[in-house]
Amino acid sequence: MTVEGPMKFTILKEEKHTGARLGLLETPHGSYETPMFMPVGTQATVKTMAPEELKDMGSGIILSNTYHLWLRPGEDLVEEAGGLHQFMNWDQAILTDSGGFQVFSLAKIRNIQEDGVRFKSHLDGSDLFLSPEKSIDIQNKLGADIIMSFDECPPKDYNHSQMKESMERTLRWAERGKLAHARPHDQALFGIAQGGVFEDLRSWHAKELADMDFDGYSIGGVSVGETKEDMYRAVDYAIPHLPKSKPRYLMGIGTPDAIIEGAIRGIDMQDCVLPTRIARNGTAMTHFGRVVVRNAKYERDFTPLDPMCDCYCCQNYTRAYLRHLIKTKEVLGMRLISYHNLRFLIKVTEDIRQAIKDDNLIDYRDEFFERYGYNEPSAKDF
Repeated sequence: MTVEGPMKFTILKEEKHTGARLGLLETPHGSYETPMFMPVGTQATVKTMAPEELKDMGSGIILSNTYHLWLRPGEDLVEEAGGLHQFMNWDQAILTDSGGFQVFSLAKIRNIQEDGVRFKSHLDGSDLFLSPEKSIDIQNKLGADIIMSFDECPPKDYNHSQMKESMERTLRWAERGKLAHARPHDQALFGIAQGGVFEDLRSWHAKELADMDFDGYSIGGVSVGETKEDMYRAVDYAIPHLPKSKPRYLMGIGTPDAIIEGAIRGIDMQDCVLPTRIARNGTAMTHFGRVVVRNAKYERDFTPLDPMCDCYCCQNYTRAYLRHLIKTKEVLGMRLISYHNLRFLIKVTEDIRQAIKDDNLIDYRDEFFERYGYNEPSAKDF
């Protein structure tokens, strides 16, 4: 099963016991197997990581943020530099989000209207306006391989009526953004399915987006404070109504349990700032659970951060040294743990792909959870 256009997506294999599938996503800047984890480079950089290091750890597609790059340095400057790939020296694929989430999470004051959103910058309080057309225009100029529709990201406490109104607006914005897309020949455009925790709304919204024939589909409005159980239910409600032949992207998810559970449900792509964010505070993900290296018990621990990890950090440095770096606020400590956390999640997706090939993804999940210390698939991690 293959879909072509500005990108080509091929389902290579479906796991016998779950909804998981092994895919191949071909873009203008490389081909990548799915399921995959995408490191987040919010401001045209994955924090503390050089492009060469990202390649070394097995990164494929990385994500950058439309809202932040619009505010600085500006999409026109990036376009003048030759596009985002040239500007940040990344010759592999890039995905840009729409900026919608940041409008709703960072803006000081916002006024949602049919034409778009008026709000004040989180940087200096200046008046700003972002519409579906403007979001697509910014992303066209940034030049990412995959771009996202501008959506309203509703809070988790919206009631059914409020959620339905928000979703209907997102559908209208999706249609406007699709009409405004100036580079359909080399930039894939994904629609974003919303619906909160309501089964009827999640199903309906996914169906409506599917009828609009986007290049791929995202499940949004998760990881906004809901429980893991609710998040998995939201995915379960949407998946059956999204085109099987097109890639599915679960937005903002970056814990190993959610990555595995997402793949089981048929998710192909996931991203999150979590691995680099917690690394800057000295927290690492390992095959045996999280390790907070600043804790005193690691002062004389001369073992690797994760004995099962093949990354540069684990092959060359000890927990004691990493603790020293974090305690003294040395940037190298943040860099090394960021490298490890990113490689850890990328390796999880490599293992997921192998488990799909071997038709034993449930066994892999159960063994991983037992070793990691989860009591159940929805157990909270960080």
